Amino acid sequence: MNDLQQFDYLKHVTGGLDRSAVLDELMREYGKDVWNFAFFMTRQRELADDIAQDVFVKVYEHLYEFRGQSSIKTWLLAITRNKARDALRSSWLRKVTLLPVWFDRDTHPSAERETMDKLEMEEVWSHVLELPRKLREALLLNSHYGLTMKEAAELLGVSEGTVKSRLHRARTAVNRKWAKETAACGEEEWV
Repeated sequence: MNDLQQFDYLKHVTGGLDRSAVLDELMREYGKDVWNFAFFMTRQRELADDIAQDVFVKVYEHLYEFRGQSSIKTWLLAITRNKARDALRSSWLRKVTLLPVWFDRDTHPSAERETMDKLEMEEVWSHVLELPRKLREALLLNSHYGLTMKEAAELLGVSEGTVKSRLHRARTAVNRKWAKETAACGEEEWV
């Protein structure tokens, strides 16, 4: 069942719904997506924890206001984006010097290939994290979260052409960085 079908009833609810039960269901279904998007926006685990919590508090408070103008996932990612942008703009965060965040490494790989694949994927994601925020957002929304160009454009408040341009520039930048690292190995580009 896709997002629109599973939570279609929410656009018709005006009260009397057990918001806690719906919130639990939304957190189970989209909690990881919300946290990951917050992390990729901020590059900080603790801040992503705070943002994800804030997102679901806001969803709880405004659940009856959802009217289905977008999918639930798009609505949640839009709230996440706004919360992340607010957090990044806060004067407290700008005054604090933060150390770079590294991915957790799996210490018990089952095979050499799995380990190599994981390391390659970590490299790709580290390149994605180095992209400017606007390019990173477009790439994540399209490639990782599967939003259409139209949905991403609506979420970002830009035209579809702008999303396509940012997506192209993001992929080109990641491919360029990846090509530099893999040129000696003769590996293919990441797309």
